[in-house]
Amino acid sequence: MRANLGCGSQICAGWINVDIVRTGPGVVAHDLSTGIPLPDASCEVVYHSAVLEHLKRSDAHFFMRECVRVLQPGGILRVAVPDLEQICRQYLLTLDRALAQEAHAAYDYEWIMLELFDQMVRPQSGGGMRAYLQQNPLPNEAFVYQRIGEVGRQIVSSLRTSVGQVEHPSGRLGCGIAAFLREMGWRAGVKLAEKLIFLTGGRRFIEAYRLGRFRMGGEVHQWMYDRYSLAQLMISVGLRDPRQESALTSRISGWADIPIDVLPDRTVRKPDSLFMEALRPK
Repeated sequence: MRANLGCGSQICAGWINVDIVRTGPGVVAHDLSTGIPLPDASCEVVYHSAVLEHLKRSDAHFFMRECVRVLQPGGILRVAVPDLEQICRQYLLTLDRALAQEAHAAYDYEWIMLELFDQMVRPQSGGGMRAYLQQNPLPNEAFVYQRIGEVGRQIVSSLRTSVGQVEHPSGRLGCGIAAFLREMGWRAGVKLAEKLIFLTGGRRFIEAYRLGRFRMGGEVHQWMYDRYSLAQLMISVGLRDPRQESALTSRISGWADIPIDVLPDRTVRKPDSLFMEALRPK
């Protein structure tokens, strides 16, 4: 068995795909912060991308221990997260270019600052990144796509073509009647809570409630990782031989034929990612 945790729209055929909401056929809807809904030692491979950074450090340790629990002895855990080291190095290069007043460097500097901080500090969905990507045309489109790849292209395309779409509180669009009813129930509950809070403390209490609800909603980054800290986390939960990989390389058999970190033409889906694997001891 192979598990793809926090799969989003990247559903792997023949794998167990899990996400907080059902994002496609066969996807198991489950809150991974409560554990992984699989038996002990049931998986030869566990994979997750863009999940770990959304968990508080204490929750991340628990989640990684869950990954070890469901791995078979000798099984492989593959993790993809935004690469803090790469972002910081790019920031320093871009800062030097901006100080030298190179052409377009100011735009690149603005973007790399958003990439470094926005998803950790934003007070509302989309934050500064969304506002920046809504520009048409983007003043430094090539640089932005070099940084965030196909995911960035999809976001820009969606922002330019979508009109009046309503997002599910998880940040992903719901689908079908069941999702619509969940959405309506969620909104009714929020309105009731805000009325009670307003009666208790007024407008400032409502603003604090909305900020707290957003900050705990799963969109923001709670922590960032580099190749040192991610390897240390893997070792601390009992894994061995942590090794940095690329989007195209892996110790997982048949990885080159699995279009999850890359597109069918081998373009890297998220070029700003750090990829790392480790093994459960035999």
